[in-house]
Amino acid sequence: MWTEAVGVPDTATPGGQQPVEVSKEMTTTVTDLDDLRRRMTEWLGARVGAPVQVGELSRPTEGGMSSISLLFDATWAVDGVPTTHALVARMPPDATAFPVFPGYDLRGQYDVIAAVGAHSDVPLPPLYWLEESPDALGAPFIVMGRVDGRVPVDNPPYVFGGWFFDATADERLGLQEATLDVLARLHAIESPSVVFPALAERAGDDALRRHVDEQRAYYEWTRREDALRIPIIEETFAWLEQHWPADVGEPVLSWGDARIGNVIFDGFTPAAVLDWEMAAVAPREVDLAWYLYIHRFFQDLAEQFEQPGLPDVAHRSDVIAAYEKASGYTVRDFDWYVLYATLRYAIVMSQVTRRMIHFGEAQVPATPDDYVMFHPTMRAMIDGTYDWRKK
Repeated sequence: MWTEAVGVPDTATPGGQQPVEVSKEMTTTVTDLDDLRRRMTEWLGARVGAPVQVGELSRPTEGGMSSISLLFDATWAVDGVPTTHALVARMPPDATAFPVFPGYDLRGQYDVIAAVGAHSDVPLPPLYWLEESPDALGAPFIVMGRVDGRVPVDNPPYVFGGWFFDATADERLGLQEATLDVLARLHAIESPSVVFPALAERAGDDALRRHVDEQRAYYEWTRREDALRIPIIEETFAWLEQHWPADVGEPVLSWGDARIGNVIFDGFTPAAVLDWEMAAVAPREVDLAWYLYIHRFFQDLAEQFEQPGLPDVAHRSDVIAAYEKASGYTVRDFDWYVLYATLRYAIVMSQVTRRMIHFGEAQVPATPDDYVMFHPTMRAMIDGTYDWRKK
């Protein structure tokens, strides 16, 4: 889950010709990587039943706050031949860090990834092991294979520069359509209640209602200490209730954090789908609207500082058309789901703002709505004045 490039870009110059700097360093707890390397070596040796050499551990520079990833190479003998494996260990956030989310279900993620791999051709990183005990590294972790490729980065957002920004319009469109095709294939997994029983049990008989109720519970969790009420969030909840979709489609496996920044690409072809913390059973539009809105957030940020961004990416009509072509499904009530995606992101960002205040990286906002930097967008969506003509 991306949560880092959220600060107002202090070095931005509206009207400037160069991409602005919008990344923001976030305070994190420093972990002793040398000690983790020693402990990982012992743990891997016990797992493979042979001596193991573990190379230097590192953390990706553009990681978010919902998890910790450790990158490393490990060598052990396979059929008597020393073989090097490029690996990633994924861990929950440090227990001493200011939490952005209530919990982190590694077992749930592992089970979802394994089931997706068994029931679809969606590209995934290879799964190696799940360690649920904190004894080895101080926290549970998943070990996966590291997939070579490139990602449209979030920090700074890809709308300000990088390989995706520098690509041709046709290449960007091809990547978008390929990603939406992956989403359609993910949603095509049959009998999700059987394949993903834990998610289905959580969703109950009304997957959309349960999904929204969980977001409301998350909002209440964020305000458990300061009791702060954020009017734009609460007004959006009320609007969604008043305009509830009349015809909700059958629930499918929802990736939860569906966006190009969570895909590793080989050139412009998806090579691995990442980040399953927010997986659920939900209507298809939950993913599709999230895919659209996260790009809209980046693009609106670029336009705010009079930068071109990528206005040819994630047009509302293009996203719907590409998904409908790939899936054979007719998208319903899409504006409702886009506002819902905006609400979900607003709750996350309100907690990120609290986190920044906690670590002295931001001042207390002037008004409660300012805990959500894009609250004017939410207001425009509620009022029906958000301009979708070029979006």
